[in-house]
Amino acid sequence: MTSPDPSIRTALRRFFRVENRRAVLRPGRIERVEDFSRPVTVYLPAGYDERNERRYPVLYMQDAQNLFDADRAYIPGQHWKLREAADAAVGERTASPMIIVGIDNAGAARIDEYTPTPDPRHNGGGRADEYARLLLNELKPLIDTRFRTIPNDSGIGGSSLGGLISMHLALKYPDVFRRAAVISPSVWWNRRVILNEVDEFEGRHPRVWLDVGGREGTDAVQGARALRDRLLARGWDEETLRYYEDRRGDHSERAWSRRVRQALEFLFPPA
Repeated sequence: MTSPDPSIRTALRRFFRVENRRAVLRPGRIERVEDFSRPVTVYLPAGYDERNERRYPVLYMQDAQNLFDADRAYIPGQHWKLREAADAAVGERTASPMIIVGIDNAGAARIDEYTPTPDPRHNGGGRADEYARLLLNELKPLIDTRFRTIPNDSGIGGSSLGGLISMHLALKYPDVFRRAAVISPSVWWNRRVILNEVDEFEGRHPRVWLDVGGREGTDAVQGARALRDRLLARGWDEETLRYYEDRRGDHSERAWSRRVRQALEFLFPPA
């Protein structure tokens, strides 16, 4: 009997290595921060409790109600499955381990907190700087004290208006937020004011994952493309910007759950 072709043997070894890793993926764990002004959910990667000397970068995510818990999601049962995405990326070594901090939105005040300027057409908005103070002056010091973080290696992310506020804060505080997951961002807010912020940006370029779904509508797709083009014009490149269009994606938690792992892999590449 002839031996299998070497290329086939190599492919089989790779396949079984991947399958074995998947079979033994170790889950991270979820911890709730109870002594903050609003609910905060923290994901700690596998190995956090065993490797006491290791410190981790942090990703601050908006709309935590939709990230980890099916029963708390905007549409019950449809959440990002962010814990599962992080477990898979870290366990299969396609991303470096990270801590994820999910901050609940403020309900009726969500629009105000997640927008950088008032928008006369919507009779509200413009409290992003207040929200930034909550994150930077209250939440981040608490997280850095309580968990083994790398204090100068943080990222920020979210979808829709959460994507808008994440882009805004990454531009305004690039020395704090070195990475940004800008998912289906509401570029339309106040006549695309976020594009002006990109045009005026000076500083270190944060690493940006930017995406949109093809079924979100023409305005959403054109807005995301315009944001991509402005970032490229201001010096972002293939190392610091990844743009992705999900042709089947609509504006929903279910769609975002399909691509959040890719965002983690780009923002936290394996060492």
